[in-house]
Amino acid sequence: MQTNEKITFQHILYLLKSSLYVQLIMLLFMSLFRLFFYFSFAPDTVKNVPFSEILGAFWLGSRLDLSILGYTFIPIVLMAILFTFLQRRVSYKVTKPLFIWYLFIIDVVASLILAVDYGYYAFFNEHISIFIFGFFNDDTTALLKIFWKNYPTIKIFIVAILYISTLAFIIKKIFSLPMSKKEKTFKISTQFSILFTIALVTLLAIRGSVGMFPISHWIKDVSSNHFVNQVRKNSVYSLIDAVNYYKKSLKSQRNLVKEMGFENNISAAFQIVTNKKIINLQDPEKNLLKTTPYNKQIQKLKPNVVVIQVESFGTPILKYESDHFDIMRHLKKHFEEDTLFTNFISAANGTIVSMEPLLLNLVARPNTIPYGQSIFKNMQFPTAAARVYEKNGYETRYLYGGDLSWRNVGGFFPHQGFEHVEGKVKIAQTLHLNKAKDFHDWGVYDQFLYKYIIKRLKDAKKPQFIYAMTTNNHPPFELYADYKSKKLTIDANLSKHLKGDHKGILKRLYDYQYALDMAGKFLDAIKSSPLAKNTVVVITADNNTFEGHMKYDHFYQESKQIPFYIYLPSSIKPKKPIDTSVAGSHKDLFPTLYNLTLSNSSYMAVGNNLLDKSILHCGINEAGVIVTSDGAFESGVPKNEIEKKCDAYRKASIAVTDFLVKNWYKRLKH
Repeated sequence: MQTNEKITFQHILYLLKSSLYVQLIMLLFMSLFRLFFYFSFAPDTVKNVPFSEILGAFWLGSRLDLSILGYTFIPIVLMAILFTFLQRRVSYKVTKPLFIWYLFIIDVVASLILAVDYGYYAFFNEHISIFIFGFFNDDTTALLKIFWKNYPTIKIFIVAILYISTLAFIIKKIFSLPMSKKEKTFKISTQFSILFTIALVTLLAIRGSVGMFPISHWIKDVSSNHFVNQVRKNSVYSLIDAVNYYKKSLKSQRNLVKEMGFENNISAAFQIVTNKKIINLQDPEKNLLKTTPYNKQIQKLKPNVVVIQVESFGTPILKYESDHFDIMRHLKKHFEEDTLFTNFISAANGTIVSMEPLLLNLVARPNTIPYGQSIFKNMQFPTAAARVYEKNGYETRYLYGGDLSWRNVGGFFPHQGFEHVEGKVKIAQTLHLNKAKDFHDWGVYDQFLYKYIIKRLKDAKKPQFIYAMTTNNHPPFELYADYKSKKLTIDANLSKHLKGDHKGILKRLYDYQYALDMAGKFLDAIKSSPLAKNTVVVITADNNTFEGHMKYDHFYQESKQIPFYIYLPSSIKPKKPIDTSVAGSHKDLFPTLYNLTLSNSSYMAVGNNLLDKSILHCGINEAGVIVTSDGAFESGVPKNEIEKKCDAYRKASIAVTDFLVKNWYKRLKH
């Protein structure tokens, strides 16, 4: 048949068959990607997983892949139906390229999503989530520079070109296969019976299930192993979920009270969170109201309070500390001398989504955008930590080593009790920094942020409350030119727990070392000056993004672990020893700190004072990781009574947070 002939149903069947072959090849590619994903990220714990569960993950994943390909096949079916009506009226030469170009574009897009998901998992240890939109809300230029500096961009580009060329070759080859030369005729009823059958099979592929719900409605766990459950996920569905969450979050349309199981029963959530039987829903935040005990020494001293979040400072890597792997440097002695809570995890897995809950005394709301970039950006949160110190006569200061335009921190935090909100420009002006030498892509080097804090403490006329966020220990992992690193040697034990290229990981570890060393030198400076007698210093982190490079022996226990370190002047140290093994997370930091630094002061918080031995303590992370005094687990699968209580607490605290935030917003609007 000549390609300039008018299209017939025989042509249409050929195009449908060729399109099906292309999508089956794409299904194979997606399965190979899942296999590559498995071998790239599988922790040692999968050795203990029954093979049937691993096989189940791949089978469920393939069904999800087929479902996505079913969606992409719908336009093919619709075009087939359209051209069936237009038989003998349009040229086959015109219609064939439509099928070819559509499949090529849609399969390239699907492949790109797979690649992005792989990179996202490598960094965050989770599939694409709502936080991917941070690429556009972050300093996008800096992110692109980081990608260029830290990844073999040219090699990635070459591989991408080779892959796309291979895909184009396969599609062209399939559509070049000979079509039967024998002219066939089909009755109209036969034609539409065939098309109806194809459409029905396509819809069944999309649904992926003959049960009540389609396969994508509820993607069930196939294993008790966290990673195996990650294998079953589909990158495109992950992106679709992220987009849906993002859209709802922009307008605050998600009902987390309902999702957590407390619809029409928010009192029950408050009861779990507050341990109170009688709940006041007329003035709901008052249910969280607490008061620190009277303390004569604290009232007399009124100490400065400095809280520092060190970028990406996860603590699991610290267990490999040794003479040949001295990653802590000057910080080591301080962690040994002072109070360090060791069973502590981050609120979430990103910087801003951990920073905000910490400073607002709330918990992270799953799959929602940051408050400072939402409809709540101009709202004053009654639970804000800085406001508690402000009312106690403190000068309050928010410091970020980068740009204040990042995530709107410069616009949001002045509403939250901070008298001063300062970024890299103010730091550089005050310290007369050299931009070419003293800045990296994300801001000032950590040593200058600490220098600025000390200057503010020494120049202060009244007690200081200072919150600071560092910017080192972050891609592109650049060290200050004058800094002398100490050689880090990766031994056999650490090596078997690392994922990826050791050369690239070492670059990150040296920046890790710099960040911890600068924190240690800052504490050296505090303790060797008069500030040692009247300054409390807290060191914590925003998250543990290094988890993407490690294979943990105990994933839930270690993957979100960060420090909660406290230096206290001797005059206000508690006489009784502090139990530092108690479980906690960001929500508990300020309630604990209030009780160590403020006398007879009221505050509101969703979290708890970790010094209070009368209540159950649970650390919770937005991703569903929960730590208890007896171990850690994934939300939804508690194994004993303590875990059941902590699981209920997580759900209740999210519901309470969502209820309060929306209640405050309604009050603001009226």
